[in-house]
Amino acid sequence: MYAQFGQHPAPSHVLAHLSDPHLLAGGQRQYGRVDTEAGLRRALERLAHVDPAPQALVFTGDLADKAEPAAYARLREIVEPAADAMGAQVVWTMGNHDERAEYAAGLFGEEATGPQDRVYDVAGLRVVALDTSVPGYHHGELEESQLAWLSDVLATPAEHGTILAMHHPPIPLPMLRAAEIIELLDQHRLEEVVRGTDVREIVGGHFHFSTYSQFAGVPVSVASASCYTSDPAPVRRFVSGVDGHTSFTMMHVYADRVVHTVVPLAEAPEISGFPSDVLAQVEALSPEERREALSRKDSPFNTGFEDHSPRD
Repeated sequence: MYAQFGQHPAPSHVLAHLSDPHLLAGGQRQYGRVDTEAGLRRALERLAHVDPAPQALVFTGDLADKAEPAAYARLREIVEPAADAMGAQVVWTMGNHDERAEYAAGLFGEEATGPQDRVYDVAGLRVVALDTSVPGYHHGELEESQLAWLSDVLATPAEHGTILAMHHPPIPLPMLRAAEIIELLDQHRLEEVVRGTDVREIVGGHFHFSTYSQFAGVPVSVASASCYTSDPAPVRRFVSGVDGHTSFTMMHVYADRVVHTVVPLAEAPEISGFPSDVLAQVEALSPEERREALSRKDSPFNTGFEDHSPRD
């Protein structure tokens, strides 16, 4: 039961946006150092504590670093039981490190070499996984047949609108100029298809850091990676990948907006807080009592956990 504390009701849909796990087969480490499986597991462990639980886990590409069949098998072994425990369906999206034949066989049991575009229904919210990969290259592109297919899909509005999931986000890159070389090409062609439709949000990956923009009048959210992060402010480096600052993004969908929250994967020491059983006590209060208890500066709640004493 959701107790409404503020002006807004509970979201209609909750989704987790994860990206770029870059899983490797046989326990290999990315760049000889990054344990990509550990990063993915940590993301799922953090997700298990999200309340309410997500209805879908949306992965926006680069699922397997070298497109190894064993890596896709391991991906399913790790993700699917965790998703089942949350009651969430899994949305897979192709990335530039994935290969279509191995991706289709490993995740869907299909023989295919063409674009891997699929439609998912999440309780009336349509999620379209769009394959922006280009075989043999790291930049992104969409074929005319894909744009025609997407146009046909979007011609009929979904009950709660559409989320478009794609690996290469169609946005500028002022903080990672090198990635402009491997961006999504000819973005204006996609804009012509998306503008004016029921697409409410575009989610992507590829950049290995969180960023936000708009495209065709639609908000764009880019999730960071669970393996390593691209440093957007490196010192004397053209490109710098760092082993840290990894995260995923929660998506809470409301009737008129989508709220994004970045969830870091790294553990950090708590310096203030209250146990979870306080929630029931807060729910039992009237709205006026809650405001007095939590908003008033000199209330026992606000003075009880503040400690401004000097530290050694």
